[in-house]
This record gives sequence, C-alpha cells and structure tokens, in this order.
Amino acid sequence: MPAISRTARAGALALAGLGLTASTMVALPATAAPTGTDASPLVVAKDKHHQSAKDRKEKRERRAAERLDTRVLGALGTAMRQRGDAYSYGAAGPNAFDCSGLVYYSYRRAGFPVPRTSGAQAGYTSRVAKRDMRPGDLMFFHGSGGVYHAAVFLRWVRGHALMVHAPGSGQRVQVAVPWTSSWFGGTLRR
Repeated sequence: MPAISRTARAGALALAGLGLTASTMVALPATAAPTGTDASPLVVAKDKHHQSAKDRKEKRERRAAERLDTRVLGALGTAMRQRGDAYSYGAAGPNAFDCSGLVYYSYRRAGFPVPRTSGAQAGYTSRVAKRDMRPGDLMFFHGSGGVYHAAVFLRWVRGHALMVHAPGSGQRVQVAVPWTSSWFGGTLRR
C-alpha cells in the first residue's frame, strides 16, 4: 500500500469534513475565466465581503427589533396581569392604577423609560396609523383639552380595537373596546 503524505491526508480529511471526495472536485485551469466578464477574483471577493457585511447589519437590526418587540409584548403581559386591580387616581401600581399609571407601571417593568402622565406618554411615543397598530402599542384618547386617557392596544376584533385599561373611579383594570373614535395610536417600536 503506498504511503500517503501528511498533507494529502489532511486535505482528504478536510474534504471529508465538507462531505466531498477528491473525485467530486473539479478544478478549472488557472487561465480559465468566465466569458463576458472582466471581474477579477479580488473584486468578486470584495463584493462578497460587502454583501456579508450588509447581511450582518440587517441581521443585527432584525435581532434588535425582535428584542424590542419582546419587551413591548412583556409590557402588554404585565398590563394584562393587572386586570381586576382597582382604579385609583394618581396610582401607578402595583395593586391600583389610573390609566397612565397602568402604562407607566407595565412599560417601566419592561425597561422603557416612559413618562408618568398620559399627555407626556403620548408625546414620548411615535405616532402609528390605527390600521398599523400591533399588540402592545398604546392608545391615546383626546378631546378639546388634549390627551385625557391612555390604554394598551391588544388587537382588532370585528373592526373594533380591543384594549386593556384602567377606566375610572369605581371600576377595575379591564379589557374593553373604546367608547369613542377620538383616539390615536402610539408605538415604542421605533
């Protein structure tokens, strides 16, 4: 049996690790180049490098958006766990809330530095069209005096928004549909 050099053995093991055998490898002559192109191997390698850098950036941005979405949904979960807690003007939890106190408590626990009042919360968020709202976005009710109520958006049901909120005196944190169409959406997904 002929002796196999250490280099040949290492090459064969590397090919085997890739699932290839020497018989499946076909090499083009060094002078062969694709016809109709004047791109050198260095240019092709550089383009692949830039493309992969772009892909890496997109992947990082996608992961960051997923982490942000997870935090928003965590805040929504916290708000939902407060159902049945009493309404108390000026309260921000953990056992009683006013409308903006519920938002403040839930989103602070998820790591968002939201302000305390509904008007300030509305200014802190980015506006989002009602049709584009996602679970965990915020709803701000307004009238001639400005924003007067805040709620957490759950989903659309038969054309109506469903929200969790602390409605008012004598009531408890609950899931409900809006009593008016005078509201706008805000998001912390920037």
